[in-house]
Amino acid sequence: MTAQRFLTRRGVMASGFFSALAVPNLTVESASAQPASQNGSESVGGARVNATAFGVRPSATLDQSRALQAAIDQTAINGLTLALMPGTYVASGLQLRPGTRINGNGGAAILAYGGGGTFMTGVAAHGVRLTGLVFDGGMLPLARERVRSLLQIDDARSLIIEDCAVRNSTADGIALNRVSGRVTRTEMSSARGAGLFSLDADADSGAVEISGCRVQDAADNGILIWRSREGADGSRVIASSAARIGNASGGSGQYGNGVNVFRAAGVSVSQCRFHACAYSAVRGNAASNLQILGNQAREIGEVALYAEFGFQGAVIASNIVDGAACGLAVTNFDVGGRLAVVQGNIIRNTFRREHEAVDKRGDGIAVEADAAISGNVVESARSAGIMIGWGKHMRDVVATGNLVRDARFGITVSAVSGAGRCHLGQNMISGARDGAIRAMDHGVLVGDELVGRANFGTVTLSGNVAT
Repeated sequence: MTAQRFLTRRGVMASGFFSALAVPNLTVESASAQPASQNGSESVGGARVNATAFGVRPSATLDQSRALQAAIDQTAINGLTLALMPGTYVASGLQLRPGTRINGNGGAAILAYGGGGTFMTGVAAHGVRLTGLVFDGGMLPLARERVRSLLQIDDARSLIIEDCAVRNSTADGIALNRVSGRVTRTEMSSARGAGLFSLDADADSGAVEISGCRVQDAADNGILIWRSREGADGSRVIASSAARIGNASGGSGQYGNGVNVFRAAGVSVSQCRFHACAYSAVRGNAASNLQILGNQAREIGEVALYAEFGFQGAVIASNIVDGAACGLAVTNFDVGGRLAVVQGNIIRNTFRREHEAVDKRGDGIAVEADAAISGNVVESARSAGIMIGWGKHMRDVVATGNLVRDARFGITVSAVSGAGRCHLGQNMISGARDGAIRAMDHGVLVGDELVGRANFGTVTLSGNVAT
């Protein structure tokens, strides 16, 4: 370990450092003397200053907002990392500055909200890095007209939040407005809103990457990636998880989602795990060029993987869904929802919501327009294994090489006036109780079994097998 540099009070004052504070024998550790952060990631960067040098005391019972703010201000302006020792620090109204770096000793430092309206905010605070901290809101009220979360950062580039925990918020956990950067290996729990809400991510600076994170016990949503109006975003959710996501605010899908993408184009959700989400695991609304890849979802209350309303372009591939009212859906051609690839997914154990007046579902895969469905396996669907079209809302769908086992209907296809073309080829349907391939007028059967036929209206068929 390299030798420490000691700055006496005289030397500090002469250099202009921390001139607002009387700091005896301030110790600054060089970056090379620092331990690496958790999980082998790179060092926090810059020399470290122990927060006790600013009068900040671990586990003191009094509010320490003033001392913490002074420590944040002075370390940020001088390019240093503020190191918090293990303990609890009660504070509120903290403001992050450009270049702020705070290290929480591997999660041993807890910043506890003391009330008063806001907890920690940052405006135009570029280059902030928060590592190893616990933010605890204590379920104390926030001034919702001023902030929407415990930790809120606006108009900032190159944000890094890693190895942190954000918990017990009466609103959202983290809110990022017009931000670029990354949130890594961070847990968000017990929020009355969403775990993390990114609005209008700075797409030109790389948007937001959320990786290795966990959201649990959120009352309304897990992770939100939204834009004020439709446009390019490019944020990524990678290898993260959402569990026990509720629907406290009601509605028909606005709340209750593991990941919800709204108006944001070019977003990807991959290698994630979802459990017990009231509505969807991943829900894209007017979210064009959405990729949902390699995720696993179980015990989902409505459509597990959803591309809906006015989107153009979705790839939903290599996912596993076990237990949902519908495995995956690509819908709303009536308002411009179109263009999708649905490939290589496993959908199991869909159920019907018999308590619902209309929207009961039970389908494995449902699509409407300009879509290729291939290489999927659907097993144990209470309604249709694959449902293609709804009334006249069907156009240019190809379904080939799929396997459907143990469903009420294997494949259903819309066959009404105004519906477009569909081709069904080389699909295998096993154990369909009420028909392997059947034409539908909305929810009403039209005609007889289609396996073995070459065409039926605008539907062409070849090489399909029913057992």
